[in-house]
Amino acid sequence: MKKVTIGLSVLALSAVAGLPALAAGKLNIYNWGNYTSPEMIEKFEAEHDIEVTLDGYDSNETMLAKVKEGNTGYDIVVPGDYMIKIMIEQDLLAEVKPNEMENFANVDPNWVDVWWDPGRNYSIPYQWGTTSFTVDTEVFTGDINTLELLFNPPEELQGRINMLNDMNDVINAGLRYLGYGRCNGNVDELREVTELLVEAKQHWRTMDYSTIEKLTSGDVDLSQNWNGAAMRARAQRPSLQYAYPKEGFTGWMDNVAVLKDAPNMENAKLFINFMMDPENAAMTSNFARYANGIKGSEAFMDPEMLEAPEILMPADAPAPDFVKPCPQEVVDLYNKIWTRLKQ
Repeated sequence: MKKVTIGLSVLALSAVAGLPALAAGKLNIYNWGNYTSPEMIEKFEAEHDIEVTLDGYDSNETMLAKVKEGNTGYDIVVPGDYMIKIMIEQDLLAEVKPNEMENFANVDPNWVDVWWDPGRNYSIPYQWGTTSFTVDTEVFTGDINTLELLFNPPEELQGRINMLNDMNDVINAGLRYLGYGRCNGNVDELREVTELLVEAKQHWRTMDYSTIEKLTSGDVDLSQNWNGAAMRARAQRPSLQYAYPKEGFTGWMDNVAVLKDAPNMENAKLFINFMMDPENAAMTSNFARYANGIKGSEAFMDPEMLEAPEILMPADAPAPDFVKPCPQEVVDLYNKIWTRLKQ
């Protein structure tokens, strides 16, 4: 009975979306670490008789470097917004036309004509959120909604701070704190940012992507963080609170895409369509604790997701800043700052 059900679902999908009737085989996914719902993967495997393997990376740049080597064996990647744009320009992604698939009607219209993939010819929404920081409000009892805590921390937070090991997130936070724009090529302003970061580093304990582990272990009391990771950490350490700094913070969207040299191209297309189903998108959100861009997924989300302060921004918070890719000459300047900071 299970095989009959699987066969009928795939046949129906192929008739509507132009996908193959036979879907047995493999699918290799390359995603951010600790970001993929095991329950969702198990459901996909059962429905389509496909064996999924999953590898993780810790940054867009790590993923890009791996993909550019070629012959990775991966089918699916989950780049951030700006990285989708870069990978399209470098001809690394397959134009799989999600906008012609059966479940595309479920994509929130706000996430269709996006600057990184207008009309969604290459990618679909995965999850979206913000990058700010989390503070233990039992350790620091003052106003947390300021980047002052990262760059001029009070005594109780000095030596108890984790920053993301991410060039853009760290430098952009410094630019916001000083009131300067992103993708900034002004040499004098960047020199000021460099001095700010180098001076502040003495108060940072670590620079690490493992923000949940850093916070829940008690290793630090403040960590630069993503909102979904902040919610997961708060579940284990209730005194943690996610900040919405008055100086601003980053907004982002991660997206599911298919590599141009994917060895399991048709199975990858099946996965793209699968992820646009509201119930499947909700599985991802319930696991990683981020919003997604699929209409109707709220009906399948855990109740706490619908009222979490990490997900629902305060009315007086500034709008998230979705940062576009910087010109190469600015990237080169950022790389110099980052090299100096990591010395």
